[in-house]
Amino acid sequence: MNRLTLLAVGLCFGMVACVSDTFDREAIDLELFKTVANASPTNDVAYFVLPESHQLTDLPQDPRNPLTAKKVELGSFLFYETGMGIVPENSEGMQSYSCSSCHVPAADFKPGRRQGIGEGGFGFGYKGESRVKHSAYAEEQMDVQGIRPLNVLNVAYAAENTLWNGSFGSGGANVGTEDAWGVIEEATELNHLGYQGLETQNIEGLSIHRLKMTPELAVELNYKHYFDAVFPDVPEEERYSNVTTSLAISAYLRTLTTYRAPFQEYLRGNMDALTEEQKRGAITFFTDANCTSCHSSPAFNATKFFAIGVHDLDNLVSFKEGPELAKKNLGRAGFTGRDEDLYKFKVPTLYNLQRTPFYFHGSSKNSIEDVVEYFDQAIPENPAVPMEQIATEFRPLNLTDQQKSNLVAFLKFGLQDMHVEKYMPSALPSGNCYPNADPLSRQEIGCE
Repeated sequence: MNRLTLLAVGLCFGMVACVSDTFDREAIDLELFKTVANASPTNDVAYFVLPESHQLTDLPQDPRNPLTAKKVELGSFLFYETGMGIVPENSEGMQSYSCSSCHVPAADFKPGRRQGIGEGGFGFGYKGESRVKHSAYAEEQMDVQGIRPLNVLNVAYAAENTLWNGSFGSGGANVGTEDAWGVIEEATELNHLGYQGLETQNIEGLSIHRLKMTPELAVELNYKHYFDAVFPDVPEEERYSNVTTSLAISAYLRTLTTYRAPFQEYLRGNMDALTEEQKRGAITFFTDANCTSCHSSPAFNATKFFAIGVHDLDNLVSFKEGPELAKKNLGRAGFTGRDEDLYKFKVPTLYNLQRTPFYFHGSSKNSIEDVVEYFDQAIPENPAVPMEQIATEFRPLNLTDQQKSNLVAFLKFGLQDMHVEKYMPSALPSGNCYPNADPLSRQEIGCE
């Protein structure tokens, strides 16, 4: 056989292999798009496409707090504003912490450490992982989290009732719970204001986390004209307050979508945005793993509550939060007082799981592989949770090792938007350091 013949045969085999490879990839794409459409309540893959952050009219919002570009801009400053820390438990913490002390963009808007520290913390590191107790603080003075906070990315899609127990918000799942408002949790009295959960929670959150806006501070920190432009119809004596600050911060948070995740790019038509492994993982996600039976919103979160028997955070924390922790461990029942709600927790988003190794409300798992294995085995780990409370949806999946590997690849990389730090402002009108302003944080962040 001469060289030309060999070359021709080689080209022939190459073309066959190329055609076969193209056919295989097209077949996977067709299968995946069909699978996604079948999982959608609208039978359309467009259901799972998230809007870009500037597409305000396409984002879920509170009718009493409509989104505007100016309001979002103001919120994007206030979320990071350390100057609002004017009511610390210890004067050493004055104006040194912010909302973003525990919701760090580089950590996908979660604490960079297992337990978030607001006031009473010292240092930052790269993504909040090096924040430690300030030596001037007694433990009981610290503002620490006794439960792993829900990710605020894509919060717009589960904003009607917020927190792990869904206690905030006047509508949604809280219709019919009015008799519990302000009873077990005094702060839920704010539900009577009529806002959705995100807006209501942030009103309380500013107070709980020792942050405050006043008319004098609005002037001092160069925010007065922003408040005037965003809230011209609010009486001046009420305009520069924690309520308007909450509305602005909530507006900003609603724009934090993971629209640049590879799966989002894939749904928009970039067939190369996912690897073959991730595509097969996505098929498992929607079929055999049945993830969307609980994670059913376009952002794979939901205002639903399930008991899956994971451990609580109290055995893992560095600092105790106090008596409030016991109520948090009861799940939704800590708000409603109803036995049927015991140990049921809200469904979190599955986007951006990669950059912090803490999962579930108690941070009891430290890798996505561990999470997948937990759901595959479906064996509750917390003996305090009675079996009769465990969700019927929590049952063995019997996935193959290959399916689990593919699923992990999809969760870890296909749903990871690596560009969320773009939501940080380049500077604050006040000129303050953020997200923390204690001496060590200032040095580590580069403010000095």
